[in-house]
Amino acid sequence: MRKFLDNLYDGAAWLAALAMIGVLVMVLLSILGRQLNFHVPGTDAYAGYCMAAAGFLALAHTLKRNEHIRVTLVLGRLTGAAKHGLEMWALTAATALAALFAFYSVRLAWLSRSFNDISTSNDATPLWIPQITMAAGTLILLVAFIDEWVLEFRGRRVTAETEEALHHE
Repeated sequence: MRKFLDNLYDGAAWLAALAMIGVLVMVLLSILGRQLNFHVPGTDAYAGYCMAAAGFLALAHTLKRNEHIRVTLVLGRLTGAAKHGLEMWALTAATALAALFAFYSVRLAWLSRSFNDISTSNDATPLWIPQITMAAGTLILLVAFIDEWVLEFRGRRVTAETEEALHHE
């Protein structure tokens, strides 16, 4: 199961990287279009869709690599059961919020598909297509938070210590 979850997080990160390449391609296409007097409709919208996809798909991978911003002022002073209790509380709250985020993201994509909602810009893209990346990213983030919760519950979770976290900045 561990290998599957790590591959899921890594796969989402690779998709996020591809989305960043998509942003680059759209920006370069737009620049070339201005310089060479041709127009490709929707480059701005597609760059935005790719940017959103990159952000959402990278969430779980970032969490699992301890790269999310954490406020450790209180947590760094605790040890033992108090630290474990605070970690469990924080992970429970984060999991609940991630579940709400995932539910409403999936619901948004589902409703956009049901109503045949399309972009108001000149690309007229069905909105459920870019919204799928948001839904997938939030679902994978929910899985990652559940994974972290279970690891903390079992006492197997590894987090960056205060000194180690400072070296990432």
